[in-house]
Amino acid sequence: MDLTTKTLINASIVVLYLLAMLAFGWWGKSKTKSNSDFLVAGRRLGPFLYTGTMAAVVLGGASTVGGVGLGYKFGVSGAWLVIAIGVGVLLLSLCFAGVIQRLRIFTVSQMLRLRYGQRATELSSIVMLAYTLMLCATSTGAYATIFVVLFGWERWLAILIGGLVVIIYSTIGGMWSITLADQVQFVIKTLGIFFLMLPFTLNAAGGFDGIRERVDAEFFSWGGIGLDTIITYFVVYTLGLLIGQDIWQRVFTARTPQIAKWGGATAGVYCILYGIAGALIGLAARVVLPNIDIAHSGKDVVYAEVAESILPVALGGLVLAAAVAAMMSTASGALIAAATVARADVVPLVKSWFSGVAAPAEQGEHETDPGEDVKKNRYWVFGLGIFVVGLAIVVQDVVAALTISYDILVGGLLVSILGGLLWRRGTGLGAAWSMGVGTIVTLGTMGVMAIQKGSFLDGVLANEPIYYGLASSVVVYVMVSLAGKPTDPAVMAAWEERRAGKGEEASIAA
Repeated sequence: MDLTTKTLINASIVVLYLLAMLAFGWWGKSKTKSNSDFLVAGRRLGPFLYTGTMAAVVLGGASTVGGVGLGYKFGVSGAWLVIAIGVGVLLLSLCFAGVIQRLRIFTVSQMLRLRYGQRATELSSIVMLAYTLMLCATSTGAYATIFVVLFGWERWLAILIGGLVVIIYSTIGGMWSITLADQVQFVIKTLGIFFLMLPFTLNAAGGFDGIRERVDAEFFSWGGIGLDTIITYFVVYTLGLLIGQDIWQRVFTARTPQIAKWGGATAGVYCILYGIAGALIGLAARVVLPNIDIAHSGKDVVYAEVAESILPVALGGLVLAAAVAAMMSTASGALIAAATVARADVVPLVKSWFSGVAAPAEQGEHETDPGEDVKKNRYWVFGLGIFVVGLAIVVQDVVAALTISYDILVGGLLVSILGGLLWRRGTGLGAAWSMGVGTIVTLGTMGVMAIQKGSFLDGVLANEPIYYGLASSVVVYVMVSLAGKPTDPAVMAAWEERRAGKGEEASIAA
């Protein structure tokens, strides 16, 4: 079979996958009757659906395509990126998911308001919105690269068509459509990585013995990628996963705290195994396809090369569909998270600046007009989706923007969020100052590093900003909290009720 025919068959499989995503979007529409249905799947997901959707949202292009590329470049130590993500899911699930699920909220900013009773913490929503939009734009640009290779499209056309698929199924049924699509994506990724790419590449490389004979011993060293890189992975990705709106919104979908805890823990273990499998695929590919020019084309091309060169026809198409699935699951999760934060937190906050009236408090989940609320949510998802597609087309490299958002997320917001969950003495004033100082120090250090390195991008991508931001955030949070008055007892009493799963159910502000 010639290369053109093989590519055509593989491309046809990817097209069928995209059509299936649209079908699941329509299916999800029948389950979407209320605000809660659209934003958090009615808080009704059982163990299987919850585990699948949690694994799908965290395992995106960086974990799937990027993980294989890291394995090609560094060997088994290339697994640390995805292992750090898996550990983050484990920590979130075992330590915090039960509490988060019982709060019955929709956004991270609502948790801060409940815990501290301070509206100053609402500025966190702006950072969260920027983070989710950049995450969505990055994923959109990533899966478009596969369409460019398969169909020969221009980059803008690939982004437009792929982005419209995500927008349509996300807009039609909200979180229900995304959850159903995630299950398909979870199955495809599992088949693609564990049952196709891993055995085929290992067999082609002659097994582990064949690999050992043809690569240096350093490729089997778990520290080969460098200790500083490993630490940074855990600081950025493990800690970032603990507080990301896109991840919390999945926690809100669980039917019970136990499902959130143990279903999420299962997803975390799956992620760790996924990362190890991806690194082994990349390592085996280094033996079978030693001439891939990753210095010129980038390490992400390894995944597509394995699909096209090692796997038989049709199976390669399924593996490419798995890559698209990984990126689309992250993009759709980030899109609905961005829409939720924008409508629930940012719009009321901005209105309060101009009106002088404080942003409205959270409302109950039982809307007076559920149909109208769902319609408004659809407008937000569709509008932000179009914005993200345009952003991905115009800005060819959004990595810097995503890195800035991630660093501020961890350096500025982590301490106030986890402090609120773990330390009763933490106060709203301490949280507000912690977020402000952490953000300023993070951005300031980026500027200093950019000057020292002589490059803006090098300054943004440096490790130091997040470390300094996080350290200053901790110090300020503790000192200001201890120096001021404790949180109002009435606020703490209401908070403890919600932690225990009691009190009025929260909802998005209209």
